Amino acid sequence: MKQLICPISKERINEQITRLNAFLGILLIVLGFAFNLPLLFVFLLIDFFIRAFTSISFSPVSYLSHRVVNCLHLREKKIDKAPKIFAARLGFAFVLATVLFYFFNLKTAAFVTAGIFVFFATLEFALAVCVGCILYTYVVLPFYKK
Repeated sequence: MKQLICPISKERINEQITRLNAFLGILLIVLGFAFNLPLLFVFLLIDFFIRAFTSISFSPVSYLSHRVVNCLHLREKKIDKAPKIFAARLGFAFVLATVLFYFFNLKTAAFVTAGIFVFFATLEFALAVCVGCILYTYVVLPFYKK
């Protein structure tokens, strides 16, 4: 198998926080569908926007994750920030699609899109597998090599 190539930066972040962010994203999506609360999708969309496209230190979800990690005294593991920004942009795209499908009453499409998001977030949360790195390697990077 080809080696994965992720975007890189000088900035480092705690992997425990990113994994908890993924879990909270899963929770918000599931609760949004379970209780018919589309505002949870909008909240998650705004949160992803902050993480993916601004220089603000903490989004609401990442702030909560940071607090939980500190309270539980979880061991810090530093990882590169750039792949997580790319993954946040992918998350933003999936949640945006979910929101649009939901509000245009295309509930099945919203559910499928959210399901893919939940699958990717579960890989991050449970196994520390960054789907963003996989997509970057096989979908984005080939366009830069041409």
